[in-house]
Amino acid sequence: MPQAFSDDAKERVRQAVDIVDLVGDYVPLRREGRAYKALCPWHDDSRPSLQVNPERQSFRCWVCDIGGDVFSFLMKQENISFPEALQMLADRAGIQLAARDGETGQNIDFKRLQFQALAWAEQQYHDCLLRAPEAQPARDYLAGRALTDETIRRFKLGFSPDAWDWLINRALDTPYTPRVLESVGLLVGRQQGSGHYDRFRGRVLFSIRDPQQRPVGFGGRVLPGASDDAGAKYVNSPETPLFSKNRLLYGLDAAKDALSKSRTAIVMEGYTDCLIAQQCGFANAVAVLGTALGENHIRLLRRFVDRIILVLDGDEAGRRRTDQILELFVAEQMDLGIVTPPDELDPADFLLQRGAEAFSALLDGAVDALEHKFQLATKGLSAQSGLHAVTLAVENVLATLAKSPRLQQATTAAIRLREDQILHRMARRSGLHEDRLRQRLTELRRQHAGRTAARRADPAAQAATLPAGPPRLALAEAWLLQILIERPDFLPEIRQNVQEEQFRCERRRAIYALACQLADRGTVPSFDQLMLAIDDPALQNVLVGLDEERQAIGRSDAAKELRDLLTVFRNESLSRAPQPTEVLAAASASHADEAKQFGELVSRLRSRHGISSPTDG
Repeated sequence: MPQAFSDDAKERVRQAVDIVDLVGDYVPLRREGRAYKALCPWHDDSRPSLQVNPERQSFRCWVCDIGGDVFSFLMKQENISFPEALQMLADRAGIQLAARDGETGQNIDFKRLQFQALAWAEQQYHDCLLRAPEAQPARDYLAGRALTDETIRRFKLGFSPDAWDWLINRALDTPYTPRVLESVGLLVGRQQGSGHYDRFRGRVLFSIRDPQQRPVGFGGRVLPGASDDAGAKYVNSPETPLFSKNRLLYGLDAAKDALSKSRTAIVMEGYTDCLIAQQCGFANAVAVLGTALGENHIRLLRRFVDRIILVLDGDEAGRRRTDQILELFVAEQMDLGIVTPPDELDPADFLLQRGAEAFSALLDGAVDALEHKFQLATKGLSAQSGLHAVTLAVENVLATLAKSPRLQQATTAAIRLREDQILHRMARRSGLHEDRLRQRLTELRRQHAGRTAARRADPAAQAATLPAGPPRLALAEAWLLQILIERPDFLPEIRQNVQEEQFRCERRRAIYALACQLADRGTVPSFDQLMLAIDDPALQNVLVGLDEERQAIGRSDAAKELRDLLTVFRNESLSRAPQPTEVLAAASASHADEAKQFGELVSRLRSRHGISSPTDG
């Protein structure tokens, strides 16, 4: 879509929003020297590889090869366009944007309207619960579940009266048309005839918020004693652009600080369980949204915590669900503890009947998930059990263990010890030799690694790794732009010797062309001005990468480097593809030293972020 806002508006927003504050709203940051680091939210990151540069107001993940500024970070994180990111950040900074052409863009307006409609609906439902006479049964139900007024107000619980058009009627004098309300899952289109009806009629409502505390959906529970035609006991919002139950956790917005401090998440299966836990002082409690804990939930939580304690209902169904999700935790190398309240109590009832102290003791005794699986698989098994039973149990446990990465030097002692204990106990219980079990585990790991490698053989996955070493032309182009970023006053001399068409890399050519355009308009093509002029996240990523590499190498004699590079551009024929060694022959000895430094930099970056070279076997 055409750009709707002026560069001045973009610059005002960019200066008003600190990238450290913005990124810190999504992932916990820790200071490291002059920069900040965090676990990257876009890949399975066990070592902090997302770097935030407060001086440049930029970010970069070397593993994902993604970098940029506040706009591109929000675009990537929220999966939105640049105009939407600009508008969201302007709202965050309290800046009123004036559109260049009088239009802000329909997509921006509609998404903002969707968020506003959900916030409006949340308030309508909440006010109804607190004050409306028809909500008395809902208030009685929540009081019966021992939820206090403070909890109800803090989490903005609500009630939708048992009427087909209650919300529609309240929206008549608002901007929230039936189309808007249906797009966020509040209304349902009638199958026969025209019109809509309220999705959550006759239900107690639990407002579901994203990590930025914005309402994005609702969970509705029908009141006890409702008629048979009331529908399912629990109903969640449908999947919408704002709501995905597999990527959200109930209560996460309220629990973020406690999660970061405790580094432990208590994950419940029900909204009420989570609320009672919060009410009893367990501020790090969250809940899934009517679905099993999945891979996206784990990756969301590992931004904040190192350990998850999954609190399951104490019935047989709860015990079965443990086995279903265990492989995810093993593969993610996430520490998982399992708690099942005794006497088939659900967590809320256990807390209310036996108190917070007993629940704390229950959490302290959480069984390691691998040990839990071992106990289930080998229950009733002995060395005298039948061969078939022994084989099934052994394969069951080993198949799960095989999903974890092969033990490496960096593997923690706790993980090594846990695996050793499981194999030792399995050998004793099954009568099989421990060495044979280790051999079989190695075989299963190789099979799993082979399947994983096949899945990763596509270009999109390969693009996430850094190149082993830049070819000659890429090296020369990169160095030239790095010098230009550091010394934009060198541009006139560079333009006399280097033409745009000499750049073989399309993105580097675009950056060079943009620098020339800025200079022609009387603007110094500094890093900040280039970032401001670029909307394309891919180009921003290249620019940030060049800047970070230059700073990592260290500054030397930029004028001398430039003379060497200009010699390369003048004397080398760029119509062929020379070998990397040719650039060293064409450059001076100091330039050769820079090439060596660049190669060492790439190696250091690979080592720092745990990326193996393609030639590393």
